[in-house]
Amino acid sequence: MKILKYILLLSGLAVVIDGCQKYEEINTNPNVTTQVNSSMLATTMILNITKNSISSQKSFMQPFLLGKYLTWGEGQEGFQYNKLGRTDFDSVKVLRNIPPMLKYATTDGLRKSYEGLGHFISAYQFFISTMQVGDMPYSEANKGESDRILQPKYDAQKTVFLGILKELDLANELFATGDNFAGDPVYGGKVDNWRRLTNSFELHVLLNLYKKTSDADFKVIERFKDIVANRPLMRDYKDNFALAYTAMAGQNYPWSDVPAGSGNSFVKSNYTMLSNVLLDPLKAMKDKRLFYFAKPSPVKIAAGATQSDYNAYVGVEPSNAFTALQTTRGSKDYSDLNNRYVQLVNAEPVSVFSYWDLQFALAEATVRGWLGGAAAQTYYAAGISGSMKFIAVNTPDLADYHHNMKMDDAYINAYPSAEGVVLTGSAEQQIAQIITQKYLANFLQGSRFISWFENRRTGYPVFKLNPASSLNIPSSNFPVRWFYPSAELNYNSANVTAAIASQYNGSDDNNQLMWILK
Repeated sequence: MKILKYILLLSGLAVVIDGCQKYEEINTNPNVTTQVNSSMLATTMILNITKNSISSQKSFMQPFLLGKYLTWGEGQEGFQYNKLGRTDFDSVKVLRNIPPMLKYATTDGLRKSYEGLGHFISAYQFFISTMQVGDMPYSEANKGESDRILQPKYDAQKTVFLGILKELDLANELFATGDNFAGDPVYGGKVDNWRRLTNSFELHVLLNLYKKTSDADFKVIERFKDIVANRPLMRDYKDNFALAYTAMAGQNYPWSDVPAGSGNSFVKSNYTMLSNVLLDPLKAMKDKRLFYFAKPSPVKIAAGATQSDYNAYVGVEPSNAFTALQTTRGSKDYSDLNNRYVQLVNAEPVSVFSYWDLQFALAEATVRGWLGGAAAQTYYAAGISGSMKFIAVNTPDLADYHHNMKMDDAYINAYPSAEGVVLTGSAEQQIAQIITQKYLANFLQGSRFISWFENRRTGYPVFKLNPASSLNIPSSNFPVRWFYPSAELNYNSANVTAAIASQYNGSDDNNQLMWILK
């Protein structure tokens, strides 16, 4: 993980991103560059996936409200109470930078690498968007300037997924023969890292197609096996696709309030309370990550508990009515975020896709019978220990940050085989264990909504549905998708209306199952 150092470089790129009109010299801003190159465009796209999607302060916490990791006390938050509104396709717009990025490449080796980067980012962005809504523009997306297609057709979700897999295969091939490139704030342009990320992420995509293993167009299991056997994959947490933070302005950890007065008023307001969905498994399995994630309840401490006592940590039920949670907040008998998230400008890098995501995918695939050879426990243990090592390495050795329950190598290596943690039981019980561990590892980590997507896919960990507080309609159901973007309804209405009719019987609501879920 390379320290982020390109954030302030990009203010002059808006004309390239929209790219629809040439401006006269009189309209040129003399204070920003009018020249771009491949590396600058690469930086734009990589930061769009990482920095822009991770965001900061309250926006940083929003995906984790939907994932039931914590609650928010400022007001009744839609995500916490299962309300999904309209999404947008803004993340796909950044792909307009791919053609000029390739155009400005100065050598064949660089062009291959930038083309590989373009395919990976395209696959990633379309994956996140189609997972939210289902069918969407793919084959004709972003062709307004090149082909004058202003109202792109909607492709079936199956077609989108076939395209995503093809792009990831192409990215692997291009990175394999490309040169290291400039403009990469994560891996420093090392194509080997990008190739490992691409292949690991493709396994994640294939796992999401687990209900489509009989579809001959995908050959899900065959492809999965081939990638594991023949392609390089992520090796440890150092290969995480993650941003590292610094003390420089604009580069602080998203929840930090350092330096003092940096503007994170939410920290001072104590709006966050950690949930029982997160804390109860950690307590039940005697998982020391608890002491790195949370602070003990001050009420339990006042009653004589120590900071190293698992029972001093109290999670709240996120489906409780907002008024009930406010009462709990007033009582002070709950656990909040560990002080390290507030006090450190570089608390830890934030991953978009992590080594442990790969290892848990391999463990699940093994339990499902897709892989032979190594036992599922081997991958499962690697995922847990990878998460623990990442946390230990990125946490200063201060009692306030681990509450005298430090994770050393001996603990980390032994923990995955401990009673109550080791994989046991039926295949379904083992998958529940794997997804629960993936959930714990992705606390304040992972691409937007990854834990919610995993819960939608598998049902784990179990989220409580409270019809009295849920804002979904009907409140007796969990939602399964977002509404289509307003911009599509306004400017591409014929195509989006046809997509709604073909998938959801003409009803663009939150409860209709998209193709990948059937």
